[in-house]
Amino acid sequence: MNSEEFIKAVKNIVEEKGISEDIVFEAMEQALATAYKKNFDSKTNVRVDINRETGDIKVYSYLVVVEDYIDGEEVVDEEGNVTYTEPEINPDAQILLEDAKEIVPDIKVGETIEKEVTPADFGRVAASTAKQVVTQKIREAERNSIMAEFADKQNELLVGTLAMEDAKNYYVELGRTRGILPKSEMIPGEEVKMGSSVKVYVTKVEAGTKGPLILLSRKHYGFVKRLFEREIPEFEDGTLMLYAVAREAGLRSKVAVYSTNEKVDAIGACIGEHGSRIGSILKELNGEKVDLVLYDEDPVTFIQNALSPAKNAIVNITDPVKKEALAILDDSNFSLAIGKGGSNVKLASRLTKYKISVKTLNQINEEGNQN
Repeated sequence: MNSEEFIKAVKNIVEEKGISEDIVFEAMEQALATAYKKNFDSKTNVRVDINRETGDIKVYSYLVVVEDYIDGEEVVDEEGNVTYTEPEINPDAQILLEDAKEIVPDIKVGETIEKEVTPADFGRVAASTAKQVVTQKIREAERNSIMAEFADKQNELLVGTLAMEDAKNYYVELGRTRGILPKSEMIPGEEVKMGSSVKVYVTKVEAGTKGPLILLSRKHYGFVKRLFEREIPEFEDGTLMLYAVAREAGLRSKVAVYSTNEKVDAIGACIGEHGSRIGSILKELNGEKVDLVLYDEDPVTFIQNALSPAKNAIVNITDPVKKEALAILDDSNFSLAIGKGGSNVKLASRLTKYKISVKTLNQINEEGNQN
């Protein structure tokens, strides 16, 4: 490979892998230095320089200038006798200051004396040896680049393509890498097709041995939260605020919202004209029910709202420290407050962060008579 072809190859790698040109050149220089020392049995310090414009490769051996007198190391034997080792210098890596001054009169300790040692056939010899090391460095740089790209994507919503599946997972193409979508993190009952576009919530991003590990979910409550923020622009400009989400995937979600502008109805804005906004969200959730709950700073009002679709609940905060509350409803709203399998009151408790007990007025009266 001539110099022109080498530069062209580097630029292709940079463009294809999306990594820094300096990283590629530095990896090449390190690999070539290793190749030189191995193939030419060199014990000296070696530096390789690649001209970024022409691609010319030059190898330099160098010696580090050290003091002309080095104190010996103190050694104490078992009997307590003290001796000193002779000052040592590595002739393959160091040169004494007094000898260095004969070559460069004004040189100082810590500086280096270099000479070019590029072999005539170095390109041919080094190419095969350096290939593996360079490939490894480029892969490392690529992994770091991808990791940097996705590092801030945790807890965000992404759109990818279903690329493949195995017994436990789907693998979602996310551009330069793939994320893992466990089948256990799918919305219960939904079906997907390979090659189709899919929205996913990123639950975890961490560095792995073969690249970033990106775990995805469609079951996480954050998926619903990000869907609302994506579909409803008032969340982005701060007109609407999303207080909390409680979810039982595939069954029901409760979403607490409020408005920072008294002229904007938070629930109405989320529903949209003719239900257009909430409709697109429900479609993505595979028919999962969504209760829009108006958040209120007053816990009594907030709990009443959270028990929707039940209405007219009488709420008492029984223990503000432990955050416990009692909701009393008439017979017609009691079952709605409880929900199927107790799901509605469980979600309301998670949404409000209060342990909510639900009773009918008759139950309260009976308990009172017993006491």
